[in-house]
Amino acid sequence: MMKNPFAKNAARYDDLSALFINCTLKKSPEASHTDALMDVSRAIMRGAGVKVESIRLVDHDIAAGVYPDMREHGWESDDWPLLWPQVAAADILVVGTPIWLGQHSSECTKLIERLYAHSGEENQKGQYIYYGKTAGCIITGNEDGIKHVAMSVLYSLQHVGYVVPPQADCGWIGEAGPGPSYGDKKDDGGRVGADNEFTQRNTTFMSWNLMHMARMLKDQGGLPAHGNVKSDWKDAYAAGNPNPEYR
Repeated sequence: MMKNPFAKNAARYDDLSALFINCTLKKSPEASHTDALMDVSRAIMRGAGVKVESIRLVDHDIAAGVYPDMREHGWESDDWPLLWPQVAAADILVVGTPIWLGQHSSECTKLIERLYAHSGEENQKGQYIYYGKTAGCIITGNEDGIKHVAMSVLYSLQHVGYVVPPQADCGWIGEAGPGPSYGDKKDDGGRVGADNEFTQRNTTFMSWNLMHMARMLKDQGGLPAHGNVKSDWKDAYAAGNPNPEYR
């Protein structure tokens, strides 16, 4: 008998938290096409019991830079320290960005730089701060570049320490040039992109793979603290003969 693909998953996700950061260039309350696709993923995660929070980065006064608090480096104001506790607490991070000139948005670049600002901090096991967390990305636009943008964003996220599961990106693009964007209302009352099987499938796969990975990481207490603890390496290296077993 074929297994029902919509049968309820036995795993629990209600102790997990997800943070969606939309890097649109549009301030609230203006509608964001990227946010419309992020809504699909948010609904899936909420339906599984995950605690979901959202931030639209452009609504906040985020200074440019690669330090945790740019007020200590010449900026008069910086809201990033107010947002950081949400980022630090989330088991799952989903970055959403539109495509502009084939690249992720300037707000997305700013987000990645501010995430990088904390990458040298450590968790309770002495690993880098993002170890044990998972991340993915959602891309929208009216020009080619979903995979190119996802490649850049996902590389950055894994480089600072996030675990990137299989199929951790999804997106929607319309025809090249000006035209309808994801979520725009169609003449028949439907929404652009909502009936696109490729987009809806990949959004679903991404959402569940992020939850599955977060579940595994939490159940295992994150990544094992062997071979990746900065203080151990520093002590061994300073001794001039790092332990071969550790290496």
